[in-house]
Amino acid sequence: MATSDAPRDLEPLPHHEHDPAHPHVHTEESVRRVINRLSRIEGHIRGIKTMVQSDRPCPDVLIQIAAVRGALDRVARMILDEHLSQCVARAAQEGNIDAEIEELKAALDRFLP
Repeated sequence: MATSDAPRDLEPLPHHEHDPAHPHVHTEESVRRVINRLSRIEGHIRGIKTMVQSDRPCPDVLIQIAAVRGALDRVARMILDEHLSQCVARAAQEGNIDAEIEELKAALDRFLP
């Protein structure tokens, strides 16, 4: 996926295999909400690409990029909330909290500036 002009931070991360005793399951509604938001963000990014191709003023493009960043942050918060309320809570009940916390810390190290 990475090309010579693609930023390194856009390379795919390795998939973490969860213990089969700890299935990574989310409600259909939760997945649908995240997918819908990501689809809107995807459309917004296509709009920004069109703006650049149409030589729209740089400040207008930057404002739209800021909007996408905000939207991505909101999706990340949704995912984090779901992870804390479902996955971490389930791991605590099953006695696997230490591994789940370490995995979350590693993800947050990549996510937070």
